[in-house]
Amino acid sequence: MNKILRVNMTDLTTRTEPVPAAWAGLGGRALTSTIVAAEVPATCHALGENNKLVFAPGLLTGTPAANSGRLSAGAKSPLTGTIKESNAGGTAAQMLARLGIKALIIEGLPTGDTWYSLHVSNEGVTIQEETELLGKGNFAVIEALEARLGKKTGILTIGPAGELKMTAANISVKDPDSKIRSHGRGGLGAVMGSKKIKFITINDQGAPGVKIAEPEKFKVAARTFAKALLDHPVSGEGLPTYGTNVLVNILNEAGGLPTRNFTSGQFHAHDTISGETMYETIVSRGGKHKHGCHAGCIIQCSQVYTCTEGKYLTSGFEYETIWGLGADCCIENLDDIAQADNIMDDIGIDSIETAVMFGVAMEAGILPFGDGKGMIRLLEEEIGKGTPLGRILGGGAASVGKAYGVTRVPVVKNQAIPAYDPRSVKGIGITYATSTMGADHTSGYTIATNILNVGGFVDPLKKEGQVELSRNLQIATAAVDSTGMCIFVAFPALDIPECLPALIDMINARFGISLTGDDVTNLGKQVLKTERQFNMDAGFGKEHDRLPEFFKHEPVAPHNAVWDFSDEEIDEFWNF
Repeated sequence: MNKILRVNMTDLTTRTEPVPAAWAGLGGRALTSTIVAAEVPATCHALGENNKLVFAPGLLTGTPAANSGRLSAGAKSPLTGTIKESNAGGTAAQMLARLGIKALIIEGLPTGDTWYSLHVSNEGVTIQEETELLGKGNFAVIEALEARLGKKTGILTIGPAGELKMTAANISVKDPDSKIRSHGRGGLGAVMGSKKIKFITINDQGAPGVKIAEPEKFKVAARTFAKALLDHPVSGEGLPTYGTNVLVNILNEAGGLPTRNFTSGQFHAHDTISGETMYETIVSRGGKHKHGCHAGCIIQCSQVYTCTEGKYLTSGFEYETIWGLGADCCIENLDDIAQADNIMDDIGIDSIETAVMFGVAMEAGILPFGDGKGMIRLLEEEIGKGTPLGRILGGGAASVGKAYGVTRVPVVKNQAIPAYDPRSVKGIGITYATSTMGADHTSGYTIATNILNVGGFVDPLKKEGQVELSRNLQIATAAVDSTGMCIFVAFPALDIPECLPALIDMINARFGISLTGDDVTNLGKQVLKTERQFNMDAGFGKEHDRLPEFFKHEPVAPHNAVWDFSDEEIDEFWNF
């Protein structure tokens, strides 16, 4: 990857630049966060002319390495006001890497009301006016663009939520089967909408491809790495069979499944929405319980979920979405949840932020807990159409809490807390509090060690060891996010001794370098420090690394656990 593509939407110009020496060793999250921190004023309006939207494939993206097809998108978040990196599968990352594109940087704002599209190819990037697909949902956009440009076209698009600049809007990415993956969190779809870009298409015909400096060494390391992914019980068995939704019953038993807007840690109807039930439903209807979000994925934790007539409902039916609409909103019908997931994919809105928002909306009395059909109606008739109520709902959980005077609003830095109760799984609470991007379970997934006994065991109900656990995992995750790897490679990396060295060996063979484990750890530390400095410059201090106060004084059943970390204990996180 030897070039930077830069698009200026103010004067509608594009240019190709060489990769600066300081960026040469960076990819994925490390690169998007470095560019945002260097070029975006921290105090700017996230939907204004000074914010930039950056896409960057990872260091190993475009190689034959298993599970290396992830794309990072970065900007200042309109939802949180902090720096943001969002990670997604699909076909775009590998196509950009094969084209030799280190990063695509989009800056400025158009002066008029005209909307545009971008087209990336071996010749560079071009800007075109777009009228035909404005207002269309993501499924219609992908269908039309495949008819217009061919099935092999890479596509990044926003739905109506992004066009309306809702702060929970996402950027959708076409996967190899024309399904949708999402740069979900932080409202990056609103940033793309602010720049009046409806979609980005990619054609990698004639691409130079990704050259590997030491092919034999790469091949040996890649084989060892892939074997580790398949040998681990989580990445090789649990996730391919039940998807991420394998966690519903596990978290319910642990008392960490947030239920009815975080008032309990267990859901009486957990089995109706569990991964086991989902698997049985998919198999009985002739769907697919194993599906990859990008080429080269061997974990295959995605799936294709169909209705009773065997027609497509959704793909990538994730635990966080099912938990949020299921346990947190007390909806027991998996088909209603799947239909809602389909609508959220189509209108282009984050299914975690929106699911938690519905829990707050139900507490506010906008609709009753358990009302799946009412939720679908609000998605279609209010959010999808951008009504005044729809805009409040499309602003996420904190937006609804403020508008309706709700005090139990589970957010950190304005971003919804997902899927795991921090009172009964205390390590993830440290991650939620200290993440540079607002509440984000993927930033430092302590569930691995708190609940799944991966990488050892740290008692989820005790404070001891949680800060160190979250810190180590956040550092490691920042590094993994920079390689283009799926975060689920962390499971074997924590347990199988050969896995992490093989990952480092692949990076070394790819570039002809000699990184050590310490070098990779230092990269992760540098990413976190870069992101934190941006946030501090934007006005965020340690006082923002806190959970909502209700977690301190409302015990959660069944353990009657509370969030009992002092501010000083939380602040120890940053001592590295």
